[in-house]
Amino acid sequence: MRIYGREVKVPSGFSLERARSVQRWLASKVIERDELPSEIKIVVGCDVAYRGDFAYAAAVALDFKSLTVIRYTIKRVRVFFPYIPTLLSFREAGPVIRAIRALKLRPDVLFIDGQGRAHPYRLGIASHIGVVLDVPTIGVAKKKLCGIIGEFNGDCAPLLDKGEIIGVALITKRGCKPIFVSVGHKISLRTAAELVLRTCRGYKLPEPIRMAHILATREARRHAKG
Repeated sequence: MRIYGREVKVPSGFSLERARSVQRWLASKVIERDELPSEIKIVVGCDVAYRGDFAYAAAVALDFKSLTVIRYTIKRVRVFFPYIPTLLSFREAGPVIRAIRALKLRPDVLFIDGQGRAHPYRLGIASHIGVVLDVPTIGVAKKKLCGIIGEFNGDCAPLLDKGEIIGVALITKRGCKPIFVSVGHKISLRTAAELVLRTCRGYKLPEPIRMAHILATREARRHAKG
């Protein structure tokens, strides 16, 4: 199948039209307002590392006040869907959801390494997972997928696409490029940005995602060494 000008191998029976239809339907279910508990106690960060055909999806639960790790899980899953921009959730959502469910707890907020609403179809992996699990979710991406960065006011600038604010660019560490924060589900953009800033603790990435990245990468490397 040819997508974005290049030939990609997709699983038998995959339909790009059907995938776009699913994205539009799920996007219509995203809630962009705060539906958080009165007190946030547990936050979960998720990231995925790869070795060959295997994804190593890490989900890390942290105490929100201290940002200490409570527990974590890593799921090793063979993946058959290739990396295609705007279709990342079809590759990673399954492994990530398996890791989250294996924690055996319900997070107050999910931090997902990837886009939320800052996506051409307004359904990045953070929104996809948030809607499926019905959990407040924040998308945190290292790179911009679409839109243009507006004027910075201090460390924050709006991310705009077709006249719509779809996220924010945040400078979370001096000397580093901004990260891109967007609504995943059941949270406002303002609150999403505030929670990301509150959990960065001197690093570029918020602690839940930073820890998930460390654990997923470490596990992938361990398997690579045999």
